[in-house]
Amino acid sequence: MTCGPPHGPPPPEAVLTAFGLRSLALALPGGQGRSWRVGETVLKPFDGQPIELDDLAALLARVEQRADLRVSPPRRARDGSWVADGWSAWRHEPGRPVPGSWVHIVDVGRHLHEALRDEPDLPWRAARTDSWAVADRMAWGELDIPFLGPRLAGLLAARRPVAGRAQLARADLTGNVLFDEHLPPVVIDFSLYWRPPEYASAVVVADALVFEEAGPEVIRLLGDQPDDGQYLLRALLFRAVTARLRGETDEIVERAYGSAADAVLSRLRRDGARTGS
Repeated sequence: MTCGPPHGPPPPEAVLTAFGLRSLALALPGGQGRSWRVGETVLKPFDGQPIELDDLAALLARVEQRADLRVSPPRRARDGSWVADGWSAWRHEPGRPVPGSWVHIVDVGRHLHEALRDEPDLPWRAARTDSWAVADRMAWGELDIPFLGPRLAGLLAARRPVAGRAQLARADLTGNVLFDEHLPPVVIDFSLYWRPPEYASAVVVADALVFEEAGPEVIRLLGDQPDDGQYLLRALLFRAVTARLRGETDEIVERAYGSAADAVLSRLRRDGARTGS
C-alpha cells in the first residue's frame, strides 16, 4: 500500500479520562492516520452517530462467536456513552498487516462474509456520504461518474449487470486484516457496504494490482465464475474514483490505475471469448 497521511493529533486528556484510560497514547500506523493505542484500547475520532456503534457492537458480538477470525468491538466510556468529545474507543487486538498476503486476506474475507450472510442491512448505512461510500455507488452505476480519463473510461463501457446476492460486506479488507502468529486473523475498522461478498475479494485483488505491484496473475485469486471479472471491474472503479474524490488529479489516477485497468479489461475479453458473449 502507499504511505498513509501524516498522523493526526492525539486524544486529549479529557477523552482518556472519559474512557478510564491512563497510559501514554501511541500513534498507530496505517488507515487515515487518526488512531491511537492507549493500553489495550484504540482511540480514534468518530464522525458518525452513536446508534451506529450500538449496531456495530451487537453485530460484532455475533461475529465474535466464530473461532476462525477475530474482531475489534467498540468500548463504552465510563458514563455508558459510545463517544466522548468526538472520539470512539475500540478493543485492541494483537496483529499486524502482512503485505502480499492476498490469498490469506481473501480467505479471511470469505469466513467473515459467511458470518454476515444473514445479517440485515443497517438503517444508517445507505445515508453515508463519505468519499468511499460515494465512490462505491459510482462504481456500481447508482451514481454517474462525471470524470475519468480514457483508459479508465473503458471500464465503464465494459460494465455489465451481475447476479450475485447482496449482503453486508466488508469491502475494504486490505490493510484491515491483521495477522498474529498465535491467534486467528483480526478484521478491524468495520466499514460496511451492501454488496455481493465476491466484490470484497475483488477489492483485495484490485489493491494488489495497484498498491502492491502484483502481476496480472493475482486475478486468478477470484476464481473463474462468470461475474468475477465484473466484480474486479467495479473494485478498480471504486478505488480509482475514491482517489479522484479525495483530491487526486485525472492524470495521477490514470497513471496509477491504467495498467490495472488494462489487466481487468483483458480478463473481461477472455471471459467474453469463453462464454461467447
